Amino acid sequence: MYLHVVRAVVSVGLIFGVLSIASPATAQEPFPSRPIQIVVPQAPSGAADLHARALAQGMERILRQPVIVVNKPGSGSAVGTQFVANSRPDGYTVLVAMPSFFITPQVDVLFGQPPKFKPEQFIPIARLSAEPLVLVVHPGRPWKSVADLLADAKRRPGDISYSSSGVYGGLHFPMEILAASAGIKLKHVPYSGAGPAVVALLGGHVDALASGAGPVLKHVKAGGLRALATWGDKRLAALPEVPTLKELGLDVEYYLQVGIVARRETPAAALRILRDTVKQAVRDPEFEAAMTNLGTTVSYLDAGDYQNSLSKDLKFINATLQRIGKVE
Repeated sequence: MYLHVVRAVVSVGLIFGVLSIASPATAQEPFPSRPIQIVVPQAPSGAADLHARALAQGMERILRQPVIVVNKPGSGSAVGTQFVANSRPDGYTVLVAMPSFFITPQVDVLFGQPPKFKPEQFIPIARLSAEPLVLVVHPGRPWKSVADLLADAKRRPGDISYSSSGVYGGLHFPMEILAASAGIKLKHVPYSGAGPAVVALLGGHVDALASGAGPVLKHVKAGGLRALATWGDKRLAALPEVPTLKELGLDVEYYLQVGIVARRETPAAALRILRDTVKQAVRDPEFEAAMTNLGTTVSYLDAGDYQNSLSKDLKFINATLQRIGKVE
């Protein structure tokens, strides 16, 4: 009996000894050893989604692991961003960061609510692009220029509608900047993402939209939408005939930055691999071709430069929110 007990104790000790030896090996398993997911906090077919899918293909080729794009739209991108903020900080879940990444927390503060998430919870991996938005309208509407649109909006305050990817999202914000600069009032109709916002405009359910070039370019070329202006400091190569708002006398400039971020607590080794992989992927001719098809160009920034750019964006967003105030 006593011998059996001793043997049992020794066996248990050996088991724990093996587990203690195995644990460090498990902790040091190579990254990545399973699929990575890129969370897009918007619906499919928008700029964030199209960037993510092109990037995922390149990352898969380099890492030899599946890279899955997961759409989690809702609440002006807050749903998907919160999901990543609450995920394990192991490098296997990263986020496509759009302007709402900074706008949403500041809006929460503006309305006296605790922020749903904070940018400080994340750390940059890289910026992929930074494209000026395009002001497009339904071709059945009478406006052939920005001047036509603004004149009509002044005659009919609040009657002209525009779609967006959500309240205070990356497509809502620039239209409110434009309205404030031009002294007009527009009707905001939010949707769950850029894709549905474009569909609403194509169907004539709304009158206008501020969008990245990617989701609307083919429709502009085919005559399904009419482009009136862009938000950049120079004309888009894909739409050389379309003037900038600055050319038209409006002091308005806005860029849709698309980047990749991870949880701040992500291990340094995993971050280094993710950053190196993204850097290689955006230089792949297939990724560059995908961006060209979207009407944008690669504007890659590494983590440090991307952080500096985001800091500037945050100051701009804060100042603009104070000027615009609360909008519905």
